[in-house]
Amino acid sequence: MTDNPKHKAGSTISRRRVVVGGSAAAAVAGLAVTGAAFAGTTTSEETTADATATATSTSDACYTLTAEVTEGPYSLDGALVRRDISEDKPGVEIKYTFTVLDVANDCEPLNNALVELWHCDHLGEYSGFVGGNGHTEDDNGTFLRGGYVTDSDGKVHITSIWPGHYVSRAVHVHMRVHIGQTLEDGTYSGGTICHTGQLFFDPDINATVQALSPYSENTTAETLLADDSVYDDAGVSSGLLTIKAKGKKAKNGYTACITVGVDSTATSTGGGGTPPSGGPTGEPPSGAPTDTASASASASESS
Repeated sequence: MTDNPKHKAGSTISRRRVVVGGSAAAAVAGLAVTGAAFAGTTTSEETTADATATATSTSDACYTLTAEVTEGPYSLDGALVRRDISEDKPGVEIKYTFTVLDVANDCEPLNNALVELWHCDHLGEYSGFVGGNGHTEDDNGTFLRGGYVTDSDGKVHITSIWPGHYVSRAVHVHMRVHIGQTLEDGTYSGGTICHTGQLFFDPDINATVQALSPYSENTTAETLLADDSVYDDAGVSSGLLTIKAKGKKAKNGYTACITVGVDSTATSTGGGGTPPSGGPTGEPPSGAPTDTASASASASESS
């Protein structure tokens, strides 16, 4: 594969961790703990990933804290509740495994928490805000948005595509963790957001993916992880995913895993955010999901 000078591999990412002892520090509102473990691609592999994630979280993650970060300007309320958020968007498949722990309850698994994700497509466009990055495409307000609830072990699996990029931000995924929400008609309402974070990708693997089609169609200058304004170079404790290839070629896809600890007694404000210069802009389209809207039958929960 020919190297694309626009997608240079970054320097090795620091894996340092901030270790804080004691439950009092862990209970500070606005903080979350994170760890990492491998995710799988089939039922048996997911079982292995879950076991690894559990071992990681119980031995280490409860003492690794990371501050809340901005939700950014492209969030929408009332996301669809579904395991696959890709909506047939082109790109390299990635399957996430999240383990959510409650630091306010001795790092016990948090059951029925809704893990919500949203990110841009291969051209750097967000659903609900298409056009700001100079591309014209259909916009239903829902592609690459959604989430699913954790099981009794605090685990949830979500499928999407590898994100694209846009001006001034490294490749990333936005994440919120909801508790106490009501699920109905394929969406959610109510509840509390107890964590707002962002997920980041190994720069060398990302460079490989961004050089592939359809990502190579995006000629917008890319910001490397080392230069990102949100990522603070603290490795996994700042949302850096542990990523594993599903095959010998990047086009075969990847799995990614992280353990996220949240304080269920805290309320995350998300911090808002403004679009970066040259990044996507716009308003949610008419009919986009809201915190009181129900999804249509055609956009109901995916299995």
